[in-house]
Amino acid sequence: MEKRRLSFWQIWNMSFGFLGIQMGFALQNANASRILQIFGADVHELSWFWIIAPLMGLIVQPIVGHYSDKTWGKFGRRKPYFLVGAILASFGLVLMPQADIFIAFLPALWVGAGMLMIMDASFNIAMEPFRALVGDNLRTDQRTLGFSVQTALIGFGAVVGSWLPYVLTNWFGISNETIEGTVPFNLILSFIIGAIVLIVSILITVFTTKEYTPQELVSFEKAHLEANDKIVETEDVKSSLLDIFEDFKKMPTTMRQLSWVQFFSWFGLFGMWVFATPAIAQHVYGLPYTDSSSSMYQNAGDWVGILFGVYNLISALYAFALPYIAKKIGRKKTHSVSLIIGGLGLLSIYIMPDKNWLIVSMIGVGIAWASILAMPYAILAGSISPKKMGVYMGIFNFFIVIPQIINALIGGPLVKYAYDNHAIFALMMSGFSFLIAASLVYKVKDVDDVIQS
Repeated sequence: MEKRRLSFWQIWNMSFGFLGIQMGFALQNANASRILQIFGADVHELSWFWIIAPLMGLIVQPIVGHYSDKTWGKFGRRKPYFLVGAILASFGLVLMPQADIFIAFLPALWVGAGMLMIMDASFNIAMEPFRALVGDNLRTDQRTLGFSVQTALIGFGAVVGSWLPYVLTNWFGISNETIEGTVPFNLILSFIIGAIVLIVSILITVFTTKEYTPQELVSFEKAHLEANDKIVETEDVKSSLLDIFEDFKKMPTTMRQLSWVQFFSWFGLFGMWVFATPAIAQHVYGLPYTDSSSSMYQNAGDWVGILFGVYNLISALYAFALPYIAKKIGRKKTHSVSLIIGGLGLLSIYIMPDKNWLIVSMIGVGIAWASILAMPYAILAGSISPKKMGVYMGIFNFFIVIPQIINALIGGPLVKYAYDNHAIFALMMSGFSFLIAASLVYKVKDVDDVIQS
């Protein structure tokens, strides 16, 4: 028995919900620091508020992965999880920039941080099953394409989310002016639009995608093992949430090797997301680090959104080339080269003469981002049993969130004490982190022999 070969548009629809998830995620990444500063956070405190994001991933994704492996009902196996996650994330998107409406009960800063927590937990509920769904539904020879399409949709959604505040202001005249303690209306409206798109895109995936039953997946695995003269394992009789710890100890060798690549990749990404706005406002616009309410700072924040949109647009386009590049030179070399380009892009921010030249830097970041979202998962999927696809995709998330937690704990103090509040050096650290990740890719064993389309 073998899984059916899906058409390009079937693969597209299967991952379409990621467009909405990433649009919401991009709105958060590009604007959460600015919103928290408006509500009263200092620059060196930003990473501490952002620690909520990786903590939610650390807690939520393995649990969701475990239970989605064990779920089968009227609405399928993975689909109920990303539908519930989308609804909750939309709630957080609408309320985070409007946290000041609760000022009579709680400080806006703490309400905003709470909405950030809700959004991150919900994005994680939705994202992990999407990763597992590609592993569930696609044959080995279509997985690189599947994760690349997913990366393209992530890129397109992120472009829209990142550019939306700038577009609303400069094309439609929506005000980005702010008074102290109040988020500008262009941001509020952007987050509301993001919530609507998130729900609609998830529903498209829910209504157009068919999932295999657990029994079908087991039969596919047995047929694959028998065809390759391997031992067919019997299915576990009992299962509990505590099995996650046992699964962690028994993780495949490929996952262990990829963990270090992921660590330095996501350490770098977190630093960029948290400190890009204050870094560029200071280093390029020449603003003091204490300035977060002036019109010039809002312009800098809107331009950071454009820059984030650029790297996501590049990632969406580059994602379509990834399967062909990987087929020619292998997945490991593809990922390593992409990370090197991204690292050099981040380092180049320091020497760019004005804001427009930063677009060149973001092209490099976009190439790395596309590969980070596709290549590790394509390499990993071949080493995981279909019965454990969800839980191992969730456990793999440990190596995404742990480096972010570490960066969140040390990033703020480094900016304050080591960098004298010059956030640009946090971006330089991110660039070097990408280069370290690139060097570690070559230690990874690709079970599928890297040449898959």
